[in-house]
Amino acid sequence: MMSKMTGARFMAETVHGYGITHVFFMPYIAPRALMEMEKLGIKRIQTHGEKAAAYMADAYARIKRSPGLCMAQSVGAVNLAAGLQDAYLACAPVIALTGRENQINQQRHAYQEVDHVNPFSAVTKYSAFVANPEQLPVYLRQAFRSATSGTPAPVHLDLEGLAGQMVVDYEADLEVIIEESFVQVPPFRPEAELEKVLETLRLLTQAKRPIIVAGGGVTASGARAELLEIAEKLSIPVATSLNAKAMFPYNHPLAVGVPGLYSRTCANQAICEADLVFFIGSHTGGQVTNGYQIPPQGTPIIQLDINPEELGRNYPIKVGMQGDIRNSLRRIIEHTETVEPRIHWINQIQELVKDWKESVSDVVNSDMIPMRPERLCKELTDYLPSDAILVSDTGHSGIWTGTIIDLKHSNQMFIRCSGSLGWGLPAAIGAKCAQPDRPVLCFTGDGGIWYHLSELDTAMKCGINMVILVNNNHSLNQ
Repeated sequence: MMSKMTGARFMAETVHGYGITHVFFMPYIAPRALMEMEKLGIKRIQTHGEKAAAYMADAYARIKRSPGLCMAQSVGAVNLAAGLQDAYLACAPVIALTGRENQINQQRHAYQEVDHVNPFSAVTKYSAFVANPEQLPVYLRQAFRSATSGTPAPVHLDLEGLAGQMVVDYEADLEVIIEESFVQVPPFRPEAELEKVLETLRLLTQAKRPIIVAGGGVTASGARAELLEIAEKLSIPVATSLNAKAMFPYNHPLAVGVPGLYSRTCANQAICEADLVFFIGSHTGGQVTNGYQIPPQGTPIIQLDINPEELGRNYPIKVGMQGDIRNSLRRIIEHTETVEPRIHWINQIQELVKDWKESVSDVVNSDMIPMRPERLCKELTDYLPSDAILVSDTGHSGIWTGTIIDLKHSNQMFIRCSGSLGWGLPAAIGAKCAQPDRPVLCFTGDGGIWYHLSELDTAMKCGINMVILVNNNHSLNQ
């Protein structure tokens, strides 16, 4: 039902309706909208930099599996775009709102104004210019739809006025419509076609040395139970990418570990020896495949992804299935008969895992002072609370947490930086906002901690309590 309201009130009621509880921003942007949000109980997290605001929204979105919100004024817009790189690489549904110099002043050397189109086009799946409050319902609704649908990704709305004031400060006849489908990821759960399901089962059953590589799509779909069930029914070992690290029991007889660049040697060896690889919810990107070499090109491939553009992108496929991971795996399971355990293959896998564990045993259990990072990771494995959220920076932090730390409890979560060193500290703040009742541990290094050290002040002012572990090698090296 239409009613007269400001763009600020419309924006606040809309993002509140979509379940957003925190907004991360660098002023001066849409102050009237921020006031309206606060009236509705949305907590305002004012950061010390635009990139940090984007990182917080990224982690918030990944932990909640729902949209995160970050905002910046016109001169900070390109900084915000740079911060969206990680959300884009991690497939996080972040909504970025920026101010923009009035249209009449575009391309006229207006004070502090640079092009917003190209920077945001590189790190979003959808970007639009909003000129007045009448346009806001069209574009804001589209932003939520685009951010959460298919492969989740950041989206961007550029609001007329340096602080978006031409959109939020004026009144119009507006109707707040909340489309419940786009509150969570995934909004829709399509299922793979039956004929491709049956062909997949035929190939998996015939294979002597099949392996599953589970990716971030398993996490986004909430398909941990289904991944475990299909692996057990078909007696198939499972390697998990960094983005799916928490999606398979660490001590299961079929668990192989993390493959790729930040990896356990045993996982890469197992994938290279497989005669069929089933990528589930994985982009088959350069990191998880170690430069598209693991598995070797020419290995028979099956791929399941919600986005058909990913099917066969980096490896030619025997079968490609488009569908939501959880529901498509359920459909495969419905048509699966339990197979005889592949005893020889499983023994081979377990021997690889055992050899790797023995190869790192000395350093994992070392009593050296200063403490070795492997020993540090062992202690974290043993003592992380059962509901902890582990947030890892990139570089060494990603290597240590991804390869050495085991998540012993099914309710533990792991998210990691997808590109930009320094992401860890702001991301931990965003993760804590998403799950305020759970312990959050940030694992970073002496290089990463300095990027956004000022956000410790943000956490203190906002009462956001985390544990921050700095693995200091005094050199920022890799």
